Amino acid sequence: MTKINFLALAVPFFIGFILLEYYVSCKRKKRVHQFEESIANLNVGIAERVTDLLTTGAFYFVFSWIYSHYAIFDIRPSFITWVLIFLVTDFVWYWYHRFGHKVNLFWSVHVVHHQSDDFNYTVSTRITIFQAIARGLFWSVLPLLGFPPDMIAIFLIIHGVYPFFTHTQLVGKLGWLEYVFVTPSHHRVHHSSNPEYLDKNYGDILIIWDKLLGTFAEEKSEPKYGLTKPLNSYSFLWQHFHFQLELLLALKEAKGVKAKLKVLLGKPDDIDPVHREYLERKLLNRNKQSMQLALQRLILLNTVITLIILFFTLLLTEYFTTEQQILLCLFILISIVNSGAMIEQKRWVFYLDYIRLLLIGLILYAFIPSGSILISLTILGLVPLVFYKSTQKRYYAYLYNG
Repeated sequence: MTKINFLALAVPFFIGFILLEYYVSCKRKKRVHQFEESIANLNVGIAERVTDLLTTGAFYFVFSWIYSHYAIFDIRPSFITWVLIFLVTDFVWYWYHRFGHKVNLFWSVHVVHHQSDDFNYTVSTRITIFQAIARGLFWSVLPLLGFPPDMIAIFLIIHGVYPFFTHTQLVGKLGWLEYVFVTPSHHRVHHSSNPEYLDKNYGDILIIWDKLLGTFAEEKSEPKYGLTKPLNSYSFLWQHFHFQLELLLALKEAKGVKAKLKVLLGKPDDIDPVHREYLERKLLNRNKQSMQLALQRLILLNTVITLIILFFTLLLTEYFTTEQQILLCLFILISIVNSGAMIEQKRWVFYLDYIRLLLIGLILYAFIPSGSILISLTILGLVPLVFYKSTQKRYYAYLYNG
């Protein structure tokens, strides 16, 4: 019996549509992709796919435990119950999404999805592991109601595909579908930072919840995408943790339990912008140099290789040992951090690439354990250390054109 994980096919499936969108946008002479934004978006998506190896099984276990011990009803698959799980899932998503914009604790994990100044299919990949966990907590109501875990797992895969196609500027309004379903026009409104569009259109598949609950806005003026205060950084780490750090500073400043709870459960607008400014001064040393074409090509190559490794890691994961999986996942995660650092032309990418070099050797040894590989790995690790200064100098000259 084959052990291939066919869910890995999602990687080439979505990448194919991203490339198709890019091709069509070029044909229409409509610029909807920026190189740095697209790479940063894909980096977030790659990390989420990697960490899915851990969370998917964990949430299936949690859903099974809730269903076995606390299910209120005994729901069996049928046409009616499939329609019902669709409606319930979408309604739960609406409230998860609304909380994600209105409550700091949830915004801290959802903000990453809204950081890009672009709006295209790459933006749909900006889902973090933290967001997946928060979303899973809301969906725990499904097994509690009595939906079987297998039914939930199948439907959540289907439910996760639709929103990808709403992240585009190339599709206009869709007639009568606009009255029932979330369309690209509706979701463009949601991703914009125009004052009239803020906190609107939370729906995932159905737009009816927004229309019923007063959070609907029609696309009229041209949307401006991204956060109300642009992030201006492509750092993978900064994108993920800047708001958590802002929350920590606000919590430290708040006096008493009530004030601290207000920070966690309050609105993002209530967080003093001074905290972001302080953190940017301390931690975010932006490089204003323009990016050389050679560096762009290297970053693109790095991303392509990372995506290929991700695909085969997901596809053949059942054939790999735990050690092999860990090494491959580490290589992928360090590679995407490396990409963001190269975009910002950070000097510490030298150390990340050194670690990646060692990981390549360890991965080879994990798959082909032999004495010659071990000796080569040792030499590989020692050469940059022995010739540290000259290696570093040549590295920077190659990477950043001196």
